[in-house]
Amino acid sequence: MIDSNAGKLAPKEILENIANLISQYYLNYPDTNDTDQLISFGTSGHRGSSLKNNFNEAHILAVTQAVVDYRKKQNITGELFIGMDTHALSTAAHNSALQVLAANEVPVCYAANFEYTPTPVISHAILNHQGSDGIVITPSHNPPCDGGFKYNGDNGGPADVDATSWIENKANEYLQNDLEGVHYLSIEEALEQECITPYDFVTPYVIDLQNVIDMESIKKANLTIGADCMGGSGMKYYHAIKKFYGLDIEIFNDTADFTFSFMHCDKDGKIRMDCSSPYAMAGLIEYKDKFDIAFGNDTDFDRHGIVTKSKGLLNPNHYLSVAIDYLCKHRKFDNLGIGKTLVSSSMIDRVALDNGKDVLETPVGFKWFVDPLIDGKIFFGGEESAGASFLRFDKKPWSTDKDGIILNLLAAEILANTKKDPGEYYDDLTKKHGNPIYKRIDAPANSAQKTILKNLTSEDIQATTMANEKIESILTTASNGAKIGGLKINTKNGWCALRPSGTEDIYKIYAESFIDQDHLESIIDDAKKIVTSLF
Repeated sequence: MIDSNAGKLAPKEILENIANLISQYYLNYPDTNDTDQLISFGTSGHRGSSLKNNFNEAHILAVTQAVVDYRKKQNITGELFIGMDTHALSTAAHNSALQVLAANEVPVCYAANFEYTPTPVISHAILNHQGSDGIVITPSHNPPCDGGFKYNGDNGGPADVDATSWIENKANEYLQNDLEGVHYLSIEEALEQECITPYDFVTPYVIDLQNVIDMESIKKANLTIGADCMGGSGMKYYHAIKKFYGLDIEIFNDTADFTFSFMHCDKDGKIRMDCSSPYAMAGLIEYKDKFDIAFGNDTDFDRHGIVTKSKGLLNPNHYLSVAIDYLCKHRKFDNLGIGKTLVSSSMIDRVALDNGKDVLETPVGFKWFVDPLIDGKIFFGGEESAGASFLRFDKKPWSTDKDGIILNLLAAEILANTKKDPGEYYDDLTKKHGNPIYKRIDAPANSAQKTILKNLTSEDIQATTMANEKIESILTTASNGAKIGGLKINTKNGWCALRPSGTEDIYKIYAESFIDQDHLESIIDDAKKIVTSLF
């Protein structure tokens, strides 16, 4: 159901009370008998809110000490790069983390003057400093009341489940013991420690962009570019890119506003900095005819949103297909495959086949692409939720976390070199490979129901057809051998996937049809019947 405020500027009455949000961060201590108030790492780290007692000072002190302990366990002795986004709770949590890291004498690099730092910039820094790791304080595109904590290991990417499970358990042990064993200083004392060093993240990242994006072609094409920072952590980066490469970029929403009052409401009427949502991106979409290409990012800049003259906001799956086809034809990535999540469009499979590329299909979560990118098995890893990264020109990893900046700049490169915007490029792909229709729906699910979905087997599915087509396969593991945490059902002309959310009390149905809208709705109806029978 679409809220009446969807696509409209956020009304004043829904803006967050920032003073209360920060006060509760310091005043509240979690009830450790309530599992909802403990540390819980989903696909993108721990997320919560001080208003719900699951993102407070105690949580960050405990989880940072757990990261320190994990570093010792793994013998990680290099710098720890720490960044934060522009959510109101991020600065408070950033300071709490520094207090613990300083007390434990961890060598830390933080952004000078407490500037904001995108997630991909932390990954890029780790990869360029051997033996390092990182922390990013961000809940991604979540509403303004939320906070988040991510740990990136010494491979630069999101920590795998073994690491996050260990950190989660250790952090909750600290919480349950009233923070006994957690060492921390005051923030004033922490900043005086020799191990805590201000660092310029902007310059090395911006200068290095020419080794992953054809910046010269973009400049020569004299493109007019619109960049919507959406009040996020990459605000200074677009200004630096504009200056260093001499590009014609008009930059919007480049100051921090903790209420995000400039945002248009998402489909449910909430403020959510989701650069893949046509409702949240309504402000930039209005300017689509003003620029040759425009783009936005979520708050930690790991996601991309491409706005073209031809299509407006491009569907994330469509742009992944375009980016992959273009990179196959404009980079020397011979003998390297493509990574996609199992709920991404099957158009990607058709594009890969056409370009003679193998496809590595994984469960949801960018962490599955980290090792394949490092090991040179894939040149591109992408998620249906508008997150991706790809290799440098020299086939070495650029980032092993999602990078919305390079995906946005790639859209400009595509237009510069092909004279077609990504929307027009995608139309060409559909003429060659068919025109799939894709949809995702969310529905409420309690913990027990989510557990049922997470542990499904093919034997649990009694149906033999879906949307009047024979079911060809039922998958509970991806092509990399990892468990899906749900399942995927394939037919000749469509598919659906069922999986529980790792961060919210919902389950998700993903579906795609290569026939028409009626066929897609039939797939979704049959998927709902399957879920009802399971519950």
